[in-house]
Amino acid sequence: MLEAIKQARAAVGMLNPDEVRRRARLPVRIGLVAFDGAGYAAMEDFLAPALDQVYRAGDPGVPDQVDLVLYQQGIPCPQDAYLLRFDDPAATVAEILRDHGDLELALASRFVPFRKPVVERIIQAVSRENAVFAVATALPNLVPSLGEIPWAFGEFASDTAFLTANQVRMAFLIAAACGKEVGYSQRAAEILSIAAGAFGWRALARELAGKIPFGGGVIPKGAIAYAGTFAIGKGLEHYHHAGAPYTRAQREEVYQAAFEHGKAIAEAVRGKL
Repeated sequence: MLEAIKQARAAVGMLNPDEVRRRARLPVRIGLVAFDGAGYAAMEDFLAPALDQVYRAGDPGVPDQVDLVLYQQGIPCPQDAYLLRFDDPAATVAEILRDHGDLELALASRFVPFRKPVVERIIQAVSRENAVFAVATALPNLVPSLGEIPWAFGEFASDTAFLTANQVRMAFLIAAACGKEVGYSQRAAEILSIAAGAFGWRALARELAGKIPFGGGVIPKGAIAYAGTFAIGKGLEHYHHAGAPYTRAQREEVYQAAFEHGKAIAEAVRGKL
C-alpha cells in the first residue's frame, strides 16, 4: 500500500499538460490484414475517421514496422497481432490496451472505439489513488505507530491540495482521451468547477474522520474522496460526449453508487495499512 501511495504522489507530479499532450500525440501505426477490399473497408470503418496511420497489408508505402496489427476474422492470427472480432469489438480493444498501456491516450484520442474504455480506466485509477491518499493521511493521527512513515508528499501540504491536483490531472487526461485540446486555458471551466467543489465535500470528510471514534471516520473519508473524484470524472466524460453537464439528479445518482464502492476500497486500504 505504501508503494501505491508513492505512485499516487508521483502521478500528481505529472500535473503537466505538455506531458499529457505528448502522450496523446504519440504516433500509432496500425496494420490491417483482410481477405479482400470489403474486409479492409469494414476494418477501416471501425477505426475511422483517423486513417492517416492505418495501412493495408501489401499496399505501397506501408512502413517496415507498425505498432499493432489487426486481422480480419477467419484469417489465422499470430500471437503478436489481434483479431478484430466484430461480434465483440470490446474484447479486441481490451486486449490491445492490456498490452499497450503506454499508447492508451494516443489510441483513444484518434480512434473512437478506444475512448470509453480508456476514460473508464483513467477515472477508476485516479479515484482509487485519491481514496488511498485520503485514508493514508488520516491514519497517522489515529495510529501513532504510523507517524514515523516517510510520507514524502513534498509540496502538497494538505489532502485537499493533493486530491484537487489529482482531479485536475484527471481532467487533462480525459480531455486528451476524448480528442480535445489540453491545457489550463483550454480546460479553465473544468478546473474552476473542480476547485469550487474542493472544500465542501472534503470538509465533510475531515469532519467525519474527526468525530467518529476509533478510526471509523477513515472509511467515509476515503469513500468520499473516491466518490467525489469518480463523480467528477463521469461528469467530464458526459460533458465531452454530450456537450452538456450532468443534471443535479445525475450527479447525485453517480455519487451515491460510487460512495458504496468507495467504502469497500477504503476498508481494504485501511486493513492493509
